[in-house]
Amino acid sequence: MPDAKIGFIGLGLMGSAMAQRLLDCGHTLMVLGNRNRTGLDASIARGATEAGSAREVAEACDVVMLCMGTSDHVEARMRGDGGVIEGLRPDAVVIDFGTSLPGSTKALGADVEAAGGTYLDAPLGRTPSHAREGKLNIMAAGDRAAFDRVRPLLDDLGENVFHLGELGSGHTIKLINNFFAMTTANAMAEAFAMADRAGVARDKLHAVMAAGPLHSGMMDFIANYAKEGQVDLAFSVANARKDVSYYKMMADELEADSIMSICALMALSTAVEAGRGDAMVPEMVDFFADRFSSEAD
Repeated sequence: MPDAKIGFIGLGLMGSAMAQRLLDCGHTLMVLGNRNRTGLDASIARGATEAGSAREVAEACDVVMLCMGTSDHVEARMRGDGGVIEGLRPDAVVIDFGTSLPGSTKALGADVEAAGGTYLDAPLGRTPSHAREGKLNIMAAGDRAAFDRVRPLLDDLGENVFHLGELGSGHTIKLINNFFAMTTANAMAEAFAMADRAGVARDKLHAVMAAGPLHSGMMDFIANYAKEGQVDLAFSVANARKDVSYYKMMADELEADSIMSICALMALSTAVEAGRGDAMVPEMVDFFADRFSSEAD
């Protein structure tokens, strides 16, 4: 779709980087932000047009992209007066790049279809710096013909672009992926804190664990912070809690009694309640270390 007009809603850290990448690739953009104008103004300075509402974006664009924090945020932009669905062009494609609840995604898909368009879920892997370079992992799902139409745009944004099946499959896989990642991260963070409590050096623990089958990229993220104070995973504790809570909600909707998510969700929720929501996930090492220290006092 080389001549498609693209609407981009949600210009936070990730959305702004994606918008800049699309502008790099020569695409025509209409943008809509929320509270922070930093990403919005950066796109406008490079030729993007600012919209006054989500409906205005939909009326003007062939493809509408959303990169927002929660399912509630997406639904608010999609439905109601001034929403995307109200102004949708015939045959338009709407893409949700956020991490949303699969049930919400499927319901929105039905509403978009009724309005004459197609809805795709396409959650993301990797970081805003990868987005700026067009090297995201994109977990797309939904109507295959619509996916094929927007594939050139997705290829501009992503190094690894997947089509994962029917609508909602992308968000399902992303939630499973993030549940596993955050469970692993919290287990590793507690392991370092437990080593502290037992008087074992962190580097000795890591040397043994990393020499065996436990070794992983996630282990390295946590270990680099535990040993060097280096934050390589720029993902907040609050966002991690949201994703694991969505996983648990998805499991409940599927009538599957998740056991493993409970501990990760408890740790992340407790950290948020203690004022650590803006901390990065590797800093959960400090949360566990402080917790064990206070319990010992």
